[in-house]
Amino acid sequence: MSTQRAGVGFAATDRFEGEIEAAARSDSALKSGYVLLGDETFLYERCRRAVLKAFVPDDLREFCLSDMDLAQHSIFEILDRARTPSLMAPFQVVFIRNLKQLYTRGAKKDEFAEIDRYFRSPNPQALLLFVADHLRIPADPRRMDMEDKNKFERIRETLGDHCTMVELARVEDTDAMRWVTITALAQETKVDPDAARELVDALGSDMMLIASELEKLLLFSYGRGRITLGDVETMVLSAKQRSLYELTDAISAKDRPRALALLHGLLNSSDAGEDAAIGHLYMLARTFRQMLVILEKNVRDSRAIWQALWQGFRMPPFAADDLIRQARRYKSRRDLTRALRLIARADLELRSSPPDKRLVLERLIYDLTGETRSYGNLYVSPQLSFES
Repeated sequence: MSTQRAGVGFAATDRFEGEIEAAARSDSALKSGYVLLGDETFLYERCRRAVLKAFVPDDLREFCLSDMDLAQHSIFEILDRARTPSLMAPFQVVFIRNLKQLYTRGAKKDEFAEIDRYFRSPNPQALLLFVADHLRIPADPRRMDMEDKNKFERIRETLGDHCTMVELARVEDTDAMRWVTITALAQETKVDPDAARELVDALGSDMMLIASELEKLLLFSYGRGRITLGDVETMVLSAKQRSLYELTDAISAKDRPRALALLHGLLNSSDAGEDAAIGHLYMLARTFRQMLVILEKNVRDSRAIWQALWQGFRMPPFAADDLIRQARRYKSRRDLTRALRLIARADLELRSSPPDKRLVLERLIYDLTGETRSYGNLYVSPQLSFES
């Protein structure tokens, strides 16, 4: 898939890629560390690919690339590895995941002192990349959640003097559409404007999903050189989005037989079969989160829904009225938080490699369409996320 430039939504990633490419050509000095801030997986993967292309030859990958998790390795161990030259490779690249571990359970004064010591005399043959994917940065940073904003400032205060901050913010709709158009043109295919709009709206500006679906559309339209609105409706909306909202409609109506039939239809129509279960669960969780916001903000018509749901968290226009109707079937916030709790439990079970993924999802449908049980005063945030 092409990585052509496409608008201001990609600006931070473009700058990062430019710095890495220039350093690889020895046109500029390489910085010792970067912090990749944000949970936009598509942009993170672009940054990672740029680093691997520049500094990690395929034949030396196992000797010069380290992926280390702060939940499993201490920062002392990680920095010791960065200081130690490799006998097999001239350069070291270290991706440091789970950065949030440095900001929990205590002040971590010794850890930050060690980071300060390292960057005062860094290994010039090593590049450290801290991954802060526990933050969500919206397309408009002014709308960042206060908790995320506080975490962001804490990282800036502790690592900002040593590392360059790369903000991987959510992509604006217009930038996502521009990316679709440019990427398709690189494959000698034109995307009709209404098709690009529908693709972006249908997938809520989720760039990972957009990139995946665009690749399928390019294959579907191969030889024609054009992607139309009808192609998007055939390949994306009818197969995934509409079936998903039909499923949540059956769940909210407590229609268990129809919900089970729709679930089986989703699994049978998916190229990955049961292996797509986590992806279906992610979309189900997202839809229930949307319903929770709709119920809490007392949204009654589709005109108000765009103020209630932030960019990147909106449903496609065709589903707005249906989702409002579904949300109003739930009598209280507790009913929807119960549903999210059940989905979270199923997500955990799926990630534990159960012998039968279909059975996990069927049991979830039974629970979601059953009688509501009290879980006390548990509140599940509308921004609770499940990984795809």
